Amino acid sequence: MSATKVVTEPAPLRARRPPDPRWRWVALALLLAAAVYAPFQLAPFHVFQLTMVLVYAVALLGLNLLVGHAGQISLGHGAFFAVGAYSGAILLDRWELPYPLTLPVAAGVAFVLGLALGVPAMRLRGLYLALVTLAIAIFLVPLLKRFEEVTGGSMGLTLAKPAPPAWSGLAEDQWLYFLTLIVAVAAFLLAAGLLRSRVGRALHALRDNETAAEVMGVRLSFYKTLAFAWSAMFAGAAGCVYTWVIGFVSPDSFTVNLSITLLAGLVVGGLGSLPGPVLGGLFVMFVPSISQDVNDAAPGVIFGLLIIVVMYVAPTGLAGLAGRLVKKIPRKE
Repeated sequence: MSATKVVTEPAPLRARRPPDPRWRWVALALLLAAAVYAPFQLAPFHVFQLTMVLVYAVALLGLNLLVGHAGQISLGHGAFFAVGAYSGAILLDRWELPYPLTLPVAAGVAFVLGLALGVPAMRLRGLYLALVTLAIAIFLVPLLKRFEEVTGGSMGLTLAKPAPPAWSGLAEDQWLYFLTLIVAVAAFLLAAGLLRSRVGRALHALRDNETAAEVMGVRLSFYKTLAFAWSAMFAGAAGCVYTWVIGFVSPDSFTVNLSITLLAGLVVGGLGSLPGPVLGGLFVMFVPSISQDVNDAAPGVIFGLLIIVVMYVAPTGLAGLAGRLVKKIPRKE
């Protein structure tokens, strides 16, 4: 009697279902509702801190386009932030332009300068590109101090903050917060639409492999220049809103440390993700002050150690860590 061989087929692998896109919209709606509700429950100083988080998030959104999505390095992002801040301040102080009109002008000035920087950046990459952008951040401060008649020199410019209209019933800190929130929401919607377009796909191809992207018909010079221009535009818009919130600009507020801190905040928040700039804004706003509170003598050491710890725990940034935790949540079939 011959033995009968029983062949058992392996059970089919059960594919993990992608997250329901409706939950993403629900999460965004809840986050926006919390953002609107927050200034009515917090003290004025904490409202100011949240406002600055939004300002830095807009600036990091531009840096994320350049570094996270286009794969280009920049150590001079703080310079474009300063250009937007001073453009808005000069328009308010010298020309008495209405506050809403200063925003597109400041963003446009930064866009043009980013476009000009993008031309030499077409032939540079890696360390060489980083050194060029670092040089821009270094010589900007003495340049601002030199033209004292326009920029106010070392003393800077003092400006009046936007006053809340009587019909709003809001305090000054709440009004500034909502103005910044509107700008931030508009900036994130613009960035999300840009990344879904042909431009976004070209930037990703440029980041992944320049040679393959060129073979596929992507114009490297055009999209590199465009990435710098878009990045500078977001930084300029953030700098203009910074002027509204602070009511004062001076060259010493935009040293090279600002550019390095912004880049560190983006890496910690998460490169190439839309939540990354928000988390990076929280990092830029709160971690330096925490470092100062821990040790007045060596805040830089504490700041560096915190970056190392975060990078060890979350190599892809806080946004990547959150994404991995969400994927581990079991889902019902």
